[in-house]
Amino acid sequence: MIIKLFFHILQISFGVIGLSIGVSLLSYGFGAYFNILPGSEWSALMLTYGFPLAIIGMALKYAELKPVPCLSYSDAVALRETCATPILKQVRNDVIRYRYGDEQHLEEALKRIFQYGQGGGIPRRSAPVLQKIREEVTDDGKYCLVLEFEAKALTLSDFEKRQAKFTSFFGPDITAEVGELYIKCLHSKTFTILDLLVRLISNLCNAANENVMCHREGGRRCI
Repeated sequence: MIIKLFFHILQISFGVIGLSIGVSLLSYGFGAYFNILPGSEWSALMLTYGFPLAIIGMALKYAELKPVPCLSYSDAVALRETCATPILKQVRNDVIRYRYGDEQHLEEALKRIFQYGQGGGIPRRSAPVLQKIREEVTDDGKYCLVLEFEAKALTLSDFEKRQAKFTSFFGPDITAEVGELYIKCLHSKTFTILDLLVRLISNLCNAANENVMCHREGGRRCI
């Protein structure tokens, strides 16, 4: 199975770009000013622009939130444009790019669903953290966006009792299902839970309606 992770211009860190250009201008500007490097007539200009660019780059780098990995199966990509809801498309696009000023991905959604610090909610320190996403097609041919969370302080039941809230928040036209990602220990015959999953299934259409063929017998190709 060939796997390629989604790449987009917004997956480039503007903090790294700004810091790299700023530091380069400052370094060359100082070198030129002291006649170590050629171009002394441009040294003042390079220092003038290099300093603010370096400061802006450091600020962006400090405030940046890195994108999460996205695994997309080819049959799901074929369905995305016509069968994924606008909200599912927005969620996908938001979490696979760099963000600035946010503590974590889907911060507002998780805050409302898990009600941090409120009655019946959870402490903010126990909040789940999005680790990766996956685009796939369900057995009945529907587009599905899978959210994989690290939630060491939570259990599957904490997600199950908020399943309706996931459906409501990421709706309309979707059904949310929760589950676990685990591995089986061969020697002890026990299961170790790795992450908790939320599957957001679009109800707009299915693969049969779009004439998309899913050759599951031979495995699905990833793009």
